[in-house]
Amino acid sequence: MNLHDERNKVQRRQFLQGMGIAAVGLAFAPLRSQADTETLAFGNGTRELIAYPQKRPLMLVTARPPHLEMPFAVFKEGVLTPNDAFFVRYHMPNIPASIDAGLHRLKVGGLVDKPLSLSLKDLQGMGDPVEIVAVNQCSGNSRGFVSPRVFGAQLGNGSMGNARWTGIPLKKVLEQAGVQAGAKQVTVRGLDHAVLPATPEFVKAFDIDLALNGETMIAWAMNGADIPFLNGYPIKLIVPGYFGTYWVKHLSEIEVIGHDFDGFFMKTAYRVPDNDCQCIPAGSNPDKMRPITQLKIRSFITSLRGGESLPLGNPVALQGIAFDSGSGISAVEISDDGGQHWQAATLGEDLGKYSFREWRTHWKPQSKGKVALQVRARNRLGEEQPASGLWNPGGYAHNAIETISVFVV
Repeated sequence: MNLHDERNKVQRRQFLQGMGIAAVGLAFAPLRSQADTETLAFGNGTRELIAYPQKRPLMLVTARPPHLEMPFAVFKEGVLTPNDAFFVRYHMPNIPASIDAGLHRLKVGGLVDKPLSLSLKDLQGMGDPVEIVAVNQCSGNSRGFVSPRVFGAQLGNGSMGNARWTGIPLKKVLEQAGVQAGAKQVTVRGLDHAVLPATPEFVKAFDIDLALNGETMIAWAMNGADIPFLNGYPIKLIVPGYFGTYWVKHLSEIEVIGHDFDGFFMKTAYRVPDNDCQCIPAGSNPDKMRPITQLKIRSFITSLRGGESLPLGNPVALQGIAFDSGSGISAVEISDDGGQHWQAATLGEDLGKYSFREWRTHWKPQSKGKVALQVRARNRLGEEQPASGLWNPGGYAHNAIETISVFVV
């Protein structure tokens, strides 16, 4: 069954009923914010704040397709990222303006005994829904801090978010279809498409074992509500522990195949050096590349902004977040002396191994002047963040120890 030739037609749904905004204007008529701009801490880092339907003002990266980054201050609001603040990343400019959830179908084919065409109601009737809290992070998150700089959207640290996803394991869908012997990978695609015929369509692939692990899921809810339109309504693929390039929005087609898929977004784009650090000397060319897959360990201070003034001798409550690809965070530490000494933080509630892990501690400034506060995390495998950024030509998977400078007065 060739799903590529049977693309699901975009159906209409006025998902903004009652808001007085035509759904057809979703992608191309954002509402400008009164908040003007946000400035990121690197060259040419000023971003206009734009409010799209269902979204608060977010930083505009591109308008077509919509690419919106979240102001970092949102992370102070809690360990779960609010739906209206969650970052947005599309690859193809032709995105649906509206979708009728009742008419939308997920087609499943390829090396299966029984090809399927499933409605949202069908998916919800496959069994009790499952929930997982998981981080969705763009592969290029923090690319703007990579030095020397590389081609691609110059992003700060706001192209990531953490949410409670509700849906059905992909395994249940594939079991109903009946995966045949010889299956090696699944390909997945959504409803965003290219404008020109020569442009490669956005299709991702991953191994059949990952598809059947019981954690990869098809979600219809995010933090207890419908997934926002720009984040993938009505159904979205959730691949816990993997970068967001695999988290396909408006999921419409799944095909089981017996070979390694060689489409553009696997064979050419979203690739990293094929070594343990996924890095090479800055400015050089890698000998061998492979598709980017799992998240790297990261941690952030969320309670302070760089440049803040703090009183000498007064304890400062610090808090932040840490995460990895699913091993789980075991420790977070802070330093105020360039990493010579580290102070342990207290970990907060564990919402699951794929979630942000909140941490808290108190720090007492000892002397006046500029102080560089650093934070690093360790996971249960003993992995720690590198002291400095590791370079690759895509600017992917940046995870150096974060540093923010404050002034003690």
